[in-house]
Amino acid sequence: MNSQSDSTHTVVIGAGINGVAAAIWLARAGRKVTLVDRQPPGEGTSHGNAGVLASCSVVPVTTPGLLRKAPGMLMNPEFPLFMRWGYLPRMLPWLTRYVAHANDADTRRIAGHLTYVIGDSLEQHQDLAGNTVADQWLVPSDYQFAYRDRAEFESDAYVWKLRRDNGFEPEIIEGAAVQEKEPALGKAVGMLAVMGQKHGHIRSPGLYVKSLAEVFVGLGGTIRQAAVQDIELVDDRIRAVQTDQGPIACDSAVLAAGIWSTSLASSLGITVPMESERGYHVIFREPSLNVSVPTMIASGKFVMTPMHDGMRCAGIVEFGGLQNGPSRKPVELLMRKIKELMPTLQYSDTVEWMGHRPAPTDSLPFIGQIRGTGVYTAFGHQHIGLTGGAKTGRLVAGLITGEQDEEALVAFRPDRFTTA
Repeated sequence: MNSQSDSTHTVVIGAGINGVAAAIWLARAGRKVTLVDRQPPGEGTSHGNAGVLASCSVVPVTTPGLLRKAPGMLMNPEFPLFMRWGYLPRMLPWLTRYVAHANDADTRRIAGHLTYVIGDSLEQHQDLAGNTVADQWLVPSDYQFAYRDRAEFESDAYVWKLRRDNGFEPEIIEGAAVQEKEPALGKAVGMLAVMGQKHGHIRSPGLYVKSLAEVFVGLGGTIRQAAVQDIELVDDRIRAVQTDQGPIACDSAVLAAGIWSTSLASSLGITVPMESERGYHVIFREPSLNVSVPTMIASGKFVMTPMHDGMRCAGIVEFGGLQNGPSRKPVELLMRKIKELMPTLQYSDTVEWMGHRPAPTDSLPFIGQIRGTGVYTAFGHQHIGLTGGAKTGRLVAGLITGEQDEEALVAFRPDRFTTA
């Protein structure tokens, strides 16, 4: 056991944005904190995302009509939804519960709860990273949605209505003004819906999280690279986190390991209906063209983001589990879409990546304490993990220090799927 006192010691499991943010806020509150991950900070999904602080992305994938549209989406080679068909039987229980939320009442409820977590994303990241070495990666900016024309925009009317209902009103730009606003986009884009407030992007998500980890160490925190094997409870209260390098004594822990949180949560008696939304990105290095701000391509459901090492195009959804390797078709679709948008684009080379976004059946993250164990959850943010990470870490830290009202987080409670 750790020889030092564990009376105010928190172990944070997972060194992505949620875990590092929680570690920083706990260290700022004066607690002893150890951050544990089998990889260095910022190496997982927190490295490979689109880098957008997408405060307006409060509408889940499960909008009304999804069940009717899904078969056509899966059969259309130009639609950014893919399935490893051999994996389908295994994920059917999750999928059944997932599409059950594709109705108006659930969609509105989910959007309202997500607004609480991500609606002030830029401000939360500024509070987390401001006046530190990590601030260099944070850029307040517009977030724009590119459409072929007004008709394609109107086909998203339901989503935009919900965004407006939750406080996000876009500026509409059409015609030649589109290319004046964003010269990198070709004539295939005839309309932009621009979100100009409460948004931003990260110039390198992985390096951002690594810089935040440096901030954490500067506050007196400890980082240990180890594989977490178990959480030891005594009288249903945490006593230690067991790793492949021995136990770490503590009086509280934060479970922030993304999709890999499932098994540890299950060992504590929590049902976590969560699947991997496999996401892809391609970085175009030394591009001859680049967008000025993050740009969501509506027809391809992917985001183009200007980053320190080129233009990153990230998105696509593939269901195929954790064990299967990357597929070629999602990357090929991204490349085709980019060629349509930027037919004259040249670049030195490309870098491809695939990672796992943790998607609960109700599209809401798990934020809260597991019973009275002293184990707190901070995972399950589907495709808005970076956006919500700064606030999630702050909320969980507040729960541990007693500064955060538990009732405000009841919609995210980790036992909401657990039967008595």
